Amino acid sequence: MRNTFLILFLTLSLNAFGQSTFQYDIVLEGGRVIDPETELDAIKNVGIINGRIAMISSDPLSGKETVNVSGMVVAPGFIDLHVHGMSNVEQEYQLHDGVTTALELEWGIEHTGAWYASRQGNALIHYGASVCWPFERMKALASYQDGVDELLDLVQEKKYARQSFFHIASPSFTEDLTSEESDRTLTNIKSALGEGAIGIGVPIGYLPDTKPAEMYSVFELAGQIDALIYTHNRQPSILSLQEVIADATLTGAPLHIVHINSMSLGQIDFALNMVSAAAQKGFDITTELYPYTAASTGLMTAMFNEGWQERLGIDYGDLQLVATGERLTKETFARHRRTNQYVIMHMMQPEWIARGIAAPGVIIGSDGMPYSKLAHPRTAGTFSRVLGKYVREDQVLDLNTAIEKMTLLPAKRLEGIAPMMRFKGRIQVGADADITVFDPNSIIDKATFEGGLEFSEGIAYVLVNGTFVLKNGKTVSNVFPGQGVYGRFKK
Repeated sequence: MRNTFLILFLTLSLNAFGQSTFQYDIVLEGGRVIDPETELDAIKNVGIINGRIAMISSDPLSGKETVNVSGMVVAPGFIDLHVHGMSNVEQEYQLHDGVTTALELEWGIEHTGAWYASRQGNALIHYGASVCWPFERMKALASYQDGVDELLDLVQEKKYARQSFFHIASPSFTEDLTSEESDRTLTNIKSALGEGAIGIGVPIGYLPDTKPAEMYSVFELAGQIDALIYTHNRQPSILSLQEVIADATLTGAPLHIVHINSMSLGQIDFALNMVSAAAQKGFDITTELYPYTAASTGLMTAMFNEGWQERLGIDYGDLQLVATGERLTKETFARHRRTNQYVIMHMMQPEWIARGIAAPGVIIGSDGMPYSKLAHPRTAGTFSRVLGKYVREDQVLDLNTAIEKMTLLPAKRLEGIAPMMRFKGRIQVGADADITVFDPNSIIDKATFEGGLEFSEGIAYVLVNGTFVLKNGKTVSNVFPGQGVYGRFKK
């Protein structure tokens, strides 16, 4: 807050005494500045001081470092609410895709406080996570305490991987909780919120045998304390969508439904209409999607319990092994499931994705996976794909609307639970200098299902907290300006 007042004071001083003799830390000169909140879309110069935007002006500005960005768009840094790869390996791909804040909100992170501490001073871009409900649920079961300690060791040693969690915790997913264990789960959730978690991740789709009453109790807690819930629905179906909407409306819990494209498949129009209707009636419910026709997860998960072909509308040949790129058969499916290999699931149609991207109010989120040579391309290309394919090539939506879906909408979605997001997602005086500069005529994703991950093209500069992490399309070495984004319950 002190920095904000300083910026406002400097701005008033500059307006009073002129700008010609004042020197900013960085000036971005001559770019097309787009701010979705104020609807600014004009050629301007942007002055940055101490990690904040201090001036937006048509007049020349003097900077210790001045970068000519004429012909390029100067936009707020993209905000990704849904990523699973949280190390600097994945963050480098993300920053080449224009992302300045990447958050693990669907699943959350185990041992929240220890994980935040492990990332301090060592992150390329901003990071944060929700409470991991499956983990806090496991912690409530006395027989899993050794696993709880083992996961803490992995987090502290910076060797944590989602595979480790599934190996340790997945047996607990099918156990029913006693009333005492359910109470302990809720206590655990509140404790993790106190460590800075940004709301509650409820990926019920990976624990589909959980009794509805147990899930409802988590929504009740969220409604009581106004904590945002992020849910991966119980099944890819309208009935599962109706379940979480009903729980949210009855308890008053704010709700964000992740990847509605893979949760509704061919019924995406119906699903989007329900979310929109709930919002219009005053319920705090939002959703997101990623711009690809395939999903990705581990073979050991409940997603592939008996009947998966009918539920998902696909068969063995629609599954692509991440490790090798091969398509599976009945025999290879059984073999690889025993070791929980990750697969890409080709299960959606292009027209479903286009309609979802065009729908008003729908946020763009990558669901980016942990690094693998042939990982799902959304890990590296989500935001550039929207701007290159869906804006420039297919004209599904206009540039300003696309930027809003990647910046202002996710920032506003989180402001209630993470107040620092009020200063992100905007190009305004006093806002954080998290900025992405790109060429609208060349930006495009380069990662593919066949070739694996590759940096996106057309992102020229990325600043995080007023520090360049990408310059002339190249990663800047040995700078780690990313900071933790914390929820308001942090003690």
